[in-house]
Amino acid sequence: MTDASMNAPDRRRASLTDADARTVKRNRAERRFRAYGIAAIATGIFFLVVLLTAILSNGVGAFQQTFITTPVYLDPAKLDKNGEGNIEDIKKVSTFGYSPLIEKALFAQVQDLGIETPLTKDKDMKALVSASAAAQVRDVVIDDPSLIGQTVEFRILASSRVDGYIKGRVSRDSIARDKKIAPEHLDLVDALRDAGALKRSFNMDFVFGADASESRPEQAGLGVSMLGSLFMMLVVLVLSLPIGVAASIYLEEFAPQNRFTDLIEVNISNLAAVPSIVFGILGLAVFIQFAHLPQSAPLVGGLVLTLMTLPTIIISTRASLKSVPPSIRDAALGVGASKMQAVFHHVLPLAMPGILTGTIIGLAQALGETAPLLLIGMVGYIATNYPDGIASGFLDPNSAMPAQIYEWAKRSDPAYYERAWGGIIILLVFLLTMNIIAIILRRRFERRW
Repeated sequence: MTDASMNAPDRRRASLTDADARTVKRNRAERRFRAYGIAAIATGIFFLVVLLTAILSNGVGAFQQTFITTPVYLDPAKLDKNGEGNIEDIKKVSTFGYSPLIEKALFAQVQDLGIETPLTKDKDMKALVSASAAAQVRDVVIDDPSLIGQTVEFRILASSRVDGYIKGRVSRDSIARDKKIAPEHLDLVDALRDAGALKRSFNMDFVFGADASESRPEQAGLGVSMLGSLFMMLVVLVLSLPIGVAASIYLEEFAPQNRFTDLIEVNISNLAAVPSIVFGILGLAVFIQFAHLPQSAPLVGGLVLTLMTLPTIIISTRASLKSVPPSIRDAALGVGASKMQAVFHHVLPLAMPGILTGTIIGLAQALGETAPLLLIGMVGYIATNYPDGIASGFLDPNSAMPAQIYEWAKRSDPAYYERAWGGIIILLVFLLTMNIIAIILRRRFERRW
């Protein structure tokens, strides 16, 4: 042993299981990054829960409506003055002839139930019933004129103020300056509810009914605008899917790589980022002002949404075609298949899950668009009647679900505000269904290699 070895410092070799300072620092940074990721996910989930809670709490009430059950005497002296039972004479009696009968019947019912109220006239009952009640009774009488002269029990809509009071949307303090209803009416509503003549039940007409004027919010429904959205989506599907897939196949598989195709690809990517209202301006100029197609028609709305959806479908379809391994194409060509046979018999079936997913996502995006419909007049149109047939469904003026929701949100009556939230729930159900279908199709047809 030399003197140098005896005087050397004692350096012990560190164990591989002991982390050095740099490793500890990296581990701390990784833990912090994980914490940031978890915090970001938790924040997103929190705001999603808040959003869904707000939508459900404000919109669930639209699926329930207050009804009043009352027996109405269909007075022949008012409804069939000639006494001949002529349906044409009966049709001449307007809703103004039926309103006094309903008010009289409701006042008589209050007296029969022994309800004490300072309201002493038949006309005082007008504030309790919807303006659509007279039309409801009139339609029943026209369908069966033999009911004239009988006492028939009707389940009529209560007014929006009464419905709001039952749901807690209207209070006694809020009607202090309301000319349509008074505190005495609310006392009568409480008594009728206790007697079982006034109940709140599921409102099927909100889902399948038509829109109404601002004076009848309790009658408004989303059914006609849902049908308008259906006709628009049919137009979008029939046009955008074949055009988008054909364009994608040509650009990805057959088109030569030159400046012209590069320019097309850049423009397609740019069109996908263009604001949707620009497509609405284009549709107004081309389809309505130049081609003179009917304004507010689902056909025009579908054409506009097709222009907006095409870039999304083309981009997703090209991405699906690129994901197919080149060995598939080489193998098909190696056994004697032509270029077209290799694409349509081998590449396209393997890319179909991504194509269907991109198409459904594009349709879901188009279903929720409102801005393009503003420009072609589908906002502001009151869709009160169902179309007579398929042709009228495409060409007659109509609305769409997002446009209808936007229109309800503009109106002053709080009942329409509640219906706007309810319409959002239905729209979200449609969008969620379409996205679930896209996931199922991807998992069902996806092939792994």
